[in-house]
This record gives sequence, C-alpha cells and structure tokens, in this order.
Amino acid sequence: MDMAPLIHMPEPLCLIENTNGPLLVNPEALKILSDIRQPVVVVAIMGLNRTGKSYLINKLAGKNKGFSVGSTVQSHTKGIWMWCVPHPKKPNHTLVLLDTEGLGDVEKGDKTNDTHIAVLALLLSSTFVYNTMNKIDQGAIDLLHYVTELSHLLRIDTSPNLNRVDDTADFVRICPDLVWTLRDFYLDLEANGQLITADEYLENSLRPKQGPNQHLQNFNLPRLCIQKFFPVKKCFIFDLPTHQKKLAQLETLHNDDLDPKFVQQVAEFCSYVFSHSKTKTLSGGIKASGSHLENLVQTYVNAINSGNLPCMESEVLTLARIKNSVAVQKAIAHYDQEMGQKLQLPTETLQELLDLHRASEKETIEVFMKNSFKDEDQGYQKKLEMQLAAKQNDFHKRNLEASQNRCSALLQDIFHPLEENVKQGVYSKPGGHCLFIQQRDELIAKYNQEPRKGIQAEEALQKYLESKESVSVTIFQIDLALTAREKEIEGITEEFMKAEARRLMESLTQHQQMMEQRKIFHQEQVRLMERNRVYQQALQQRAMEGQLQEEVKRLKEIIQAENRKLHDKLQNLLRNDSPDDACILL
Repeated sequence: MDMAPLIHMPEPLCLIENTNGPLLVNPEALKILSDIRQPVVVVAIMGLNRTGKSYLINKLAGKNKGFSVGSTVQSHTKGIWMWCVPHPKKPNHTLVLLDTEGLGDVEKGDKTNDTHIAVLALLLSSTFVYNTMNKIDQGAIDLLHYVTELSHLLRIDTSPNLNRVDDTADFVRICPDLVWTLRDFYLDLEANGQLITADEYLENSLRPKQGPNQHLQNFNLPRLCIQKFFPVKKCFIFDLPTHQKKLAQLETLHNDDLDPKFVQQVAEFCSYVFSHSKTKTLSGGIKASGSHLENLVQTYVNAINSGNLPCMESEVLTLARIKNSVAVQKAIAHYDQEMGQKLQLPTETLQELLDLHRASEKETIEVFMKNSFKDEDQGYQKKLEMQLAAKQNDFHKRNLEASQNRCSALLQDIFHPLEENVKQGVYSKPGGHCLFIQQRDELIAKYNQEPRKGIQAEEALQKYLESKESVSVTIFQIDLALTAREKEIEGITEEFMKAEARRLMESLTQHQQMMEQRKIFHQEQVRLMERNRVYQQALQQRAMEGQLQEEVKRLKEIIQAENRKLHDKLQNLLRNDSPDDACILL
C-alpha cells in the first residue's frame, strides 16, 4: 500500500485572499490540499479584529510564531490562512488550521467579504473556534447566528441533495463542534450564588426565555438556532496573559513571562482540541481528505463570487428577511395541513367552513409569530393574511363545486327508478299522474335525508325538478285524456266530465302556484345564504379593525330576523298545503 506523502509546511500559506473584489483562491494552497490523502481534522478560528485569534491557532500548531500576530489596530490576517501539520494525537491524520481575518476591520469600508470569510471558515471546519472578548453578550450571539444562517444557505445552494440531512446522526457528523473562547474574562463564574463551570456559563447564555411576546422571540431565535447548528459545544475562559504593555510582544514571550493561570488555560484548550476535534465528515459519513477539502473550497468560493449568498444592507435585515420568509412558509404549511385533516367537502353550511377556516387561521398566525423575527412593520404578517384570504376564497369555490357534484350524483341515483318508469309508460294510465307525484315526493324525501349534500342541496333539487316539469305536464295531459275516455265509456255525462276537467285544471293551477311559491322560497333562501357569507366576510374584516363585538351582535340580530321571516313563510306554506293537494305538488 502506498504511503501518504509527508506534508511539510514550515509556515502558514494564504488559502483564500480577501481583497476589495472577489475572493481569490491560492493555487499553491490548493495543490497542497490535493496531495493530502489522509483524513483531515479542520480547526478554524473566527472573531472580532484584535482579539488574539492568531496566538491560539499558533499554539495549536505547536509554535509561538507562524500565523501573524499583530499588536496594533492594523489587522494582519487578510482572508483565510492555512497551516497543515501532522495531527499530534491521531496517527495518519492531518491537522488543517485555518486562521481568519478579524471581523470589524476599521480599514475596510465594505464588510461583506468579512462575513463571507467567516462563513467559509465555518463550512470548511470540523471544529469552529469562536474567539470573543470579556463575556458572552447579545452582539456576539447575533454575529454567530448570522454567520450560521448564511452558511446554511450557502451549503444548500451549492449541494441541495447532499445537505438536506434528515438523519439526526448524520446532521451531528457534518456540523462542526463549537469551541467558544473568552479572552480577558473578568466575570465571576457563578449563577444564583453558586459556582458554575465555563460550559455551564455558555449553556446559560444560550438558554431561551419563556414568554409569548415578540421581544422574547427575538431574544430566543438566535440562541435556538445556535444550539441546533452546533450539537456539541465547549467553552474556555482565559485571563489576561500578561501586563497590558507586554501584549505587543506576546509571541516572543516565554511561558515564564506569562501569567501561569493563562498558560494553564491555553494548555487545557489545546489538549481538548487535539483530543476531541473530529475528522471533517461529509454527508453520508464520508471522511474528508485533503482533496475533498480542496473541492469544498473551490465550490464555496465560486458560489460566493457568483452572488448566490445574500448580501444586504444590514445583518439584522438579512436575518429578518430570511427568517420571516421561512416563517410564512411554515405558517402556510400548517394551515394547509390543518384544513386538509379537518375539512371534509362539501360542508353542510357555509358557517361550518368559515368556523374551520377561522380556527386554522388563528393557529397559523400563532405559528408565524413563533417563527418570525423582527417583523416590525408587520409586512410579512400582512402577506400571510393575504395568502390566507385567497385560500379561504379557493375553499369556498371548491366547497360549492363539491356540493354541486355530490347533489348531482345523488339526484341521478335516487331518481333513476322514476325516470325508468316514465320511459316504460308506467304512468300512462288513468290516475298515473297522481301515482307519479306520490313516488316523486317519496324520492324527494329520500334525497333530503341524505347527509353531507352541502350548501347547493336545495338549489340543485329545484333545478332538477324544474328540468322535469315538462314530463309532469305530459303525464298529466295523458292522465286527463285517458280518464275522460274511461268515463265516456262508462256513460258519464258531459257535465260530469266538464266538472272533472275543471277540478283537474284547478288542481294543476294550484300545483303551479305551489311550484312558484317553492321557487320564491328557494330564491329567498339562496339570497339569505349569500348575505350570510358576505356578512361573515365583513365580520372578519371588521374584526381586524377592532369592531368585532358590536358588529357580531348587530349581524346576529339581522340574521335572526331574516331566519324568523323565512321560518314564518315556511310555516304559512305548510299550513296552506292541504292533504288533498299533496298528490299534485311538483
């Protein structure tokens, strides 16, 4: 078996150069990576400018000098510098150290590339060292949150299939471990009067607070995202290494010239990184070699230079747009899921549909509020409400269509025997019209007893009966002619026939009047249903303007009055419908 070539890098080399233009990849550094066939452990460090990042990374390389350590406000590291050395604790592994330029460089007007450098360091690393000063504060948390969010977007953009990791174990493997280093730490490590460890201090700093208001949601969101992105977290604190005036010569000082506690803290930090830093792992559990790392560098840099990574006017605005867009998507998905599970079309009444929509809408808004971030002008919430209104209208149309289809199918099925009897001439005999009406009314009652017909039930029935009116008239005329012939044969006098004809004509007139009354009743019912739907929509609109309670009371009174009128009309119709006329109702 071929032995992997030895890596000889006496000093760091620039891997990615950060200029005022596009990021530039150093071909010489790529060649070194491509020659590394061993698995790599990648440790990258990020932090604000002038916070001593390079000193720590030099210690990991086992050197006092290497990565540039500056002592003035002029920053030294431009871009990402790389140093590949044999891993001191893992045989046949290469330790790749990445030092990044400090964020917040006063010499640079455009801070965009600074953030891109931090994103690259995060994506390339298997252990990510976040170096900050003094304590963990909101600014440091927001900055780390911003970098993790952009790195997630870049990873999905460059490799959507490989980076949609559903398996929790695989997610833990590909995400880097977080090591938070606090320089010149001055706080007492205690909480509620009890001493705590540095890890507990980090855990407490990232713990969300309980509460529903928007301020707490803005506080909690960065912390929850950081906890999810970094399954493994570690914290180290460092005292001031030496007197302030000697910090300029830090890399030339021996351990004897430094605070013994600081020396011990650095040793513990290095020991942890050597022992616990994992091999860089790709999705699917693939252990990355130097050539894999080379491909990642080129892929990510090309994606950034092509403009695929969001670049907006402020970090907070970027996060707000990203988070709120996702919040709207999650809310709509929740609404679709709720309506899909609970809504059965057609609904018996329009009110049933509106009630279900309002309940799902309320939960949907709550889902959005839970996931939104600084939607201060409620612009995204308004977009969500517009989408929900459109979905409500769509459900209303689908409900009408489902009701119409259901009723049409029922009518065809229920009245099929009656239509077959008509075709076979069953009613073409004296008294056939009365038999036709009797059987038709029985089928109408059967239709009315069928459940889940929806809001088109009465209208569909009336249209069907109207379409069969000519059949009823024809049967009536045949019945009249056959009855006359039968009476003539039996010797019934002409006067009796005229009287019978008048009686039948009166019955037909009464039947037509009853059909007209039914039609008027149906039209009033449809008008009331439409007014009810318009009123319900008005309720929703006015509820948003703070007038819900008074409007609901007024509308309920109007609806109750209309319902009483309709009930009275129906009672009058029923009282006027005598048993003798039952056989001629259409």
